[in-house]
Amino acid sequence: MADCNSWDIFCTVIDNYGDAGVSWRLARQLAQEYGHTVRLWVDRLEVLARLTPQLDAARASQQVAGVEVCHWPSPFPEVVPHDGVIEAFGCTLPETFLAAMARRSPPPLWINLEYLSAEAWVPQHHLMVSPHPRLPLTKYFFFPGFGAHTGGLLRERDLTRQRAAFQADPAAQAAFWQRWGVGPARPGERRISLFAYENAAVAELLHVLAHSARPVTCLIPEGRLLPQVAAALMLPLAPGQAVERGMLRVQVLPFLPQDEYDRLLWACDFNFVRGEDSFVRAQWAARPFAWHIYPQEDGAHWRKLEAFTAVYVSGLPPQAANALSALWQAWNRQTGVREAWQACEAHWESLAHHAAAWEKHLAGQPDLASLLVQFCGKML
Repeated sequence: MADCNSWDIFCTVIDNYGDAGVSWRLARQLAQEYGHTVRLWVDRLEVLARLTPQLDAARASQQVAGVEVCHWPSPFPEVVPHDGVIEAFGCTLPETFLAAMARRSPPPLWINLEYLSAEAWVPQHHLMVSPHPRLPLTKYFFFPGFGAHTGGLLRERDLTRQRAAFQADPAAQAAFWQRWGVGPARPGERRISLFAYENAAVAELLHVLAHSARPVTCLIPEGRLLPQVAAALMLPLAPGQAVERGMLRVQVLPFLPQDEYDRLLWACDFNFVRGEDSFVRAQWAARPFAWHIYPQEDGAHWRKLEAFTAVYVSGLPPQAANALSALWQAWNRQTGVREAWQACEAHWESLAHHAAAWEKHLAGQPDLASLLVQFCGKML
């Protein structure tokens, strides 16, 4: 059996940060925790550079955090493939690279890393085989998931310990807020992070927060939602600005590097997240959250939302489960958020307890990188 200790990971950026974010987290974990050689190919390095500021988007190749990060050029250069080749989220490998894979002996283990879903079909399709129609190569579909017979979730080895230490350390949290220009919390205040695609319900959400029984600070990282927030508040908004409406203080943050965004999730009492990467990180934050799924014309996002909702709320008391489900539905339907949020407030303690229990449950399962390494070692 051959060793598997080197990887090529390919990523094309579609229209957001999730593809690059997930690929980067996986590449860094394989390099730092397993000591593997990792070469990450990304077509738009400027996107990855926003998540990883130490990256220079103008350089064709560079070492960052133990990973060789390369611009994915066209035409693609002649390179010798590593032991494992990962095409993230169905991106298409260059023909010249496929030919080089076929010439390699033994050929690399070829993985298609798929999008995350809690749908029932995922365990049946995990590790599904797809032979190449012309070349002596076989592709395996690797599906992340929430239970047995899936590819698991991305989780760094020390993540739970780091998160728990941060949440137990008021000084570390104060330093974080100070770093981003956010003042101390008011007595009894709740803090909410708000990261979403465009969402017409944001005005409704801000209105209900402004009329809360207790102070609320809403932290909004710069992004696609910001123009709608500005319209709702009838003010131009930019990073660093803060606005107060009733019990609500809205503060705009700059676009945060990936590691700092994790800390924002850890530091807040409730997180609105979107897509896949921030969705998973919200679960590791062990705090209640609402998921804005990526809008798709065929309605596939609703199937994903309903499947995950069923899995997530199963351990909650029925009334709390109904309240949280209603909020997720309302946020994604972009209407009815006011009533749904008020219903969730009535079950705040239950939701907080459940979020911590859910994180503990997930942390007891194998993570995606470890399952990938095990599979590669077994197959080569």
